[in-house]
Amino acid sequence: MTLFVLASFGCLTLLLTQISEVLSKVPPIIRAWRRVQNELRRGDHDRSAADRPGPEEAAEEGG
Repeated sequence: MTLFVLASFGCLTLLLTQISEVLSKVPPIIRAWRRVQNELRRGDHDRSAADRPGPEEAAEEGG
């Protein structure tokens, strides 16, 4: 009986830990999804971040 109680509490602890881990990852996933949606709305998804000119390059191109 004691072994069953210990095993039950161990499983419950494991379950609560896993739920906590999943819930801690939800906010960053939502932020990343919103960034993707914003990029798609702006139509800026054809160029990667590496292809975009930096501030000093943009000033040079402008004259």
